[in-house]
Amino acid sequence: MKDCTTRRSLFRAVVFTTLLLGLAVGSAPAQGTTSDSVVKATAKASKPDDKGNQNVTITLDITDNRYHLYANPVGNDSLKSTQTTVRFTSKLEGNAKVEYPEGKLIKDDVVGDYKIYEGTVTIKAKVRRTKGDTSPLALTIKLQACTKSTCLLPATVKLTAE
Repeated sequence: MKDCTTRRSLFRAVVFTTLLLGLAVGSAPAQGTTSDSVVKATAKASKPDDKGNQNVTITLDITDNRYHLYANPVGNDSLKSTQTTVRFTSKLEGNAKVEYPEGKLIKDDVVGDYKIYEGTVTIKAKVRRTKGDTSPLALTIKLQACTKSTCLLPATVKLTAE
């Protein structure tokens, strides 16, 4: 019985290590291909109100249905570095409030449960512009696209919301 438990633990460790390596560098078929090759990202912003408040809608369209993105929050500490994140690079008053949609829960006995995005994802944000700033709003989106067995290289997509 102990031998069976040891083999099972060793198998899980090998599978987990392989998954993490795949997340970090991609596998042979996907090596060199970045995640933004299967995701179309757009951003639209409302006009700032008299106080500089602005609503932003970010849309991520996963163009290849074999792929998913890791949700935010991903719900698994070992996958936290792969979760989708939005950062505003324009100067703002205070921090942006980003509202990520709930991801689809994936049950995984090897790495543990986690959440993903599939298809089209809409992320909402509220920002306050610095006084008098009417320039386009710059932001970045960090994402990683994966199938059930392989991951593309992570990508940081730069967008301008107008």
